[in-house]
Amino acid sequence: MTSIVVLGSTNMDLVTYVPRAPALGETVTGRSFRTIPGGKGANQAVAAARAGAEVAMIGAVGADDFGARLRDTLEHCAVDTDLLRTAEGSSGTAHIVVDDEGGNAIVVVPGANGTVTSLTHGDEALIGTADALLLQLELPLSVVVEGAVTARRLGVRTVLTPAPAQPLPPELLAAVDLLVPNEHEATALTGLTDPREAAQALLRDVPEVVVTLGAAGSLYAVRGAEPVAVPAPRVRAVDTTGAGDTFVGALAVALGEGRPAPEALAWAQTAAALSVQREGASTSMPYRVEIEAAFRSPHTLEADAV
Repeated sequence: MTSIVVLGSTNMDLVTYVPRAPALGETVTGRSFRTIPGGKGANQAVAAARAGAEVAMIGAVGADDFGARLRDTLEHCAVDTDLLRTAEGSSGTAHIVVDDEGGNAIVVVPGANGTVTSLTHGDEALIGTADALLLQLELPLSVVVEGAVTARRLGVRTVLTPAPAQPLPPELLAAVDLLVPNEHEATALTGLTDPREAAQALLRDVPEVVVTLGAAGSLYAVRGAEPVAVPAPRVRAVDTTGAGDTFVGALAVALGEGRPAPEALAWAQTAAALSVQREGASTSMPYRVEIEAAFRSPHTLEADAV
């Protein structure tokens, strides 16, 4: 079984479903509201665990009701939370508006996540036991850098999702094995709007890049070879929140199991395609048996697309 450690955020997602998102200064009437455990780190942990990995989480929740629920959700999904800290104050929250096309707009309030500024000796030891360390940018950048550098020193593969997009310091990039931006983050990092050009530019700093392209699939690039485009299944999206995290969690599992990169991307895209047909982030993530069935019989996945 692939062993994965996630160093990342936990948030309670406060999700409002609307026919369309409001413009600045406008008020619209929503259809429904839900509180759903999330955060890019916790989402990737749940996705990887449901996809078949042994997963442990490093991060923090607040000393509030949201924190207790976030911890319980991770544990229910078989994610090890022994090193998930409880900080004074509020848990992180993400305020999400989802429209009828499945698109979303998100405001994140870090809360307890902002207290995770460095690793403990226990954190370092746990990272050393993993096949891969998954990182995002919803924790303070200092601990993200420290996590990546620690993983590199211990021979652990590092996978970074550069979201929310921000400039990445050279010491972080030097310790990243696989960078997984979406097309907007790739543009923010390089200034290039063409995904192929952006991927090639990113390869100057990291050895492997996967640019996710939403409904168009993904683009895999590695130094010394032509980029490979992998199409996504055609499905009708209900809610795209958490789709990228589902993809990354499943991709880490597939790569850890030794699948060739194009197959691993297709497997991860199958997981993401299943997730966007359900509401929520962590609640939408598929189990391994679902991913395998849809991957073997993609016509069943795409049957409701049109």
